[in-house]
Amino acid sequence: MKTIGVIGAGVMGKGVAQNAVQSGYKVVLIDVSLEILQKAKEDIYNNIRYQMLFNKGSNAQDPDEALEKLMLSTDYNSLNNVDFLIENVPEKWETKKKVYKQIDNICPSHCIILVNTSCISITKVAALTSRPDKVIGTHFMNPVPMKTTIEVIKGYHTSQETIESTKGLLADMGKECIIVNDYPGFVSNRLSHLLMNEAAFVVQDQVASPEEVDDIFKKCFGHKMGPLETADLIGLDTVADSLDILYESYQDSKFRCCPLLRKMVDAGLVGRKSGQGFYEYEI
Repeated sequence: MKTIGVIGAGVMGKGVAQNAVQSGYKVVLIDVSLEILQKAKEDIYNNIRYQMLFNKGSNAQDPDEALEKLMLSTDYNSLNNVDFLIENVPEKWETKKKVYKQIDNICPSHCIILVNTSCISITKVAALTSRPDKVIGTHFMNPVPMKTTIEVIKGYHTSQETIESTKGLLADMGKECIIVNDYPGFVSNRLSHLLMNEAAFVVQDQVASPEEVDDIFKKCFGHKMGPLETADLIGLDTVADSLDILYESYQDSKFRCCPLLRKMVDAGLVGRKSGQGFYEYEI
């Protein structure tokens, strides 16, 4: 049984960890405190239990059995025997830089590093390591266990062997891969963040309310979610950080973060995870 290291027990990291243990992999979940890790474990347990309640067939899984494969740790040295590493830390370059400087000397030489980033160049991340051929971008979508397709990004040095191994891992996790080349934002976020940012400008300019903006996308265009609902789901802080990366990378004013979006982040109104963003939520 292969082992996957997962760094970051936030929304994306715990979704990745859940998906991996449900797919039969051992998982080492890393974060800065045991409190964060225990909360993530509780959330994973509850999510699997809800799945079991709604899925009475042969695919239903017992949460206790699934979590037997989950190990929690605050120590990067726990990654010394992982076959794959999936990194999910916030979209801040200095934060990622510190992480990669530590893990490169700990993870075994055969370990493939999957960078779960929204916008940062995979080639830039790979340059922090001694194994750029084993670094690949895997942009998981939220909620991870429910999404069946993933954007995979090939860095400049990413080997074909790494691509094939990653495709095999993701297939085990129930994911189809769409492989793209490496430029900041790739395909999904280079397009979607423009849309979410402009939707925030529309609200700021009092052209329409958040509900009206999202209704146009759902009822006129047939989207399942509107751009502002999507921003709340991702986290407005993450959206703003990604826009900053895109602006810095391309030096193009179209990626300038909407002042309203920035103000909401400063006020702590970052979406579902805080209980309020463009909409209010129970947490």
